[in-house]
Amino acid sequence: MKKKILTFSVIFIILISLIYIPTGCSQQGGKDTISISGAFALYPLAVKWAEEYQKLHPEITIDISAGGAGKGMTDVLSGMVDLAMFSRSVSPEEVTKGAWYIAVSRDAVLPMISDKNPYLADLQLRGVTQAEFADIFVNKKITEWNQLTAKPGHDKLNVFTRSDACGAAEMWGKYLGKNQESLQGVGVFGDPGISDAVKNDALGIGYNNVIYAYDIKSRKPYPGMAVIPIDINKNGKIDVAENFYSSLDSVMLAIREGIYPSPPARDLYLISKGTPVKKSVTAFLEWILTDGQKFVNEAGYVQLKPDQIEVEKGKLK
Repeated sequence: MKKKILTFSVIFIILISLIYIPTGCSQQGGKDTISISGAFALYPLAVKWAEEYQKLHPEITIDISAGGAGKGMTDVLSGMVDLAMFSRSVSPEEVTKGAWYIAVSRDAVLPMISDKNPYLADLQLRGVTQAEFADIFVNKKITEWNQLTAKPGHDKLNVFTRSDACGAAEMWGKYLGKNQESLQGVGVFGDPGISDAVKNDALGIGYNNVIYAYDIKSRKPYPGMAVIPIDINKNGKIDVAENFYSSLDSVMLAIREGIYPSPPARDLYLISKGTPVKKSVTAFLEWILTDGQKFVNEAGYVQLKPDQIEVEKGKLK
C-alpha cells in the first residue's frame, strides 16, 4: 500500500512540473506576453507600436497600462512588468536599483489653457515668460489673469497640476527651476485629467504632454484647449520664430530643432530591470529602434536623430 502511495506521489509531482509555467515567462494561452506600464506621455505611441508589432508577430501578446512614470518605475523594478514607459531622466539612484533604459522617442510638455479663456487673444500675442510661469506654478505671485495682460479685471487664475508621480510634472518643474513637489495647484490624476480640468474651466491653467494637447488626425489643438506660447527671448511678444503652436507638426519641428526649450522637451524611455534577457522583449525593442521608428512622427512624437538611435541600439548588444 505504501508503495502505491509513493508511486502516485511521484507521478503527481512529475505532472505538476510539466504543466507549471513560471510567471517570469509571462505566457497566456500559449502566447508569449510582454507587459508594459508607466508614463501617460509614451502610452499612445507604445499602443501603436504594440498594434503594429503584433500584426507581424501574432504569437506575441503585448499588455500595456498607463499610470504615470513613477508607477512604471515601481512596477518594473519590482518585477511586475517587463518594461516601464518613462518620461523623465533616469536618476543615478534608479540605476543603482537596477534600472536599464533606452531612449525611444522625444516629445515635450506644453502649458495649456481653455480656448474659452477671455485673455487668450492677448496671451497669444505677448506670450508668457519662464519667470512668469514660475510665479504662477511655484511662487504664487501671479494669482489673477489681469496680472499677465493689460486687460482690466480680477479673474482668479486657477492652477492645475498632476497628483500622480509623473515625468510631465517633473519636467515642467525642472523648466521652472524646481521639481514636481514644488508645483502648486489643484492635483489632478493623469494627462487626461489635466485636459478635462482645463477644458472645463475657462480660467484654468495646466500642462500636458504634446499628444494630449493636439488631435493626431487634424494635427490641431483639441477642441476646448489652447497652448500658451512661451516668450522664449523674453521681449514681451511672440515673434515669428516663437509662433509654432498652430499645428502638431510645427510643434514637433520646434522640438526636433531645439527651438522649444529643453526641459520641458525631453527624451522618452523604455526601462527594464537589468539588461533584458527575455528574447521576445529584446526583439520588440530592436524593432522599435528600427522599423518601428516609422510610426513615431505619424503618432505625434519626434523621432530620435540617427546617431542617437545607433547609440540606443548598441545598448541592446
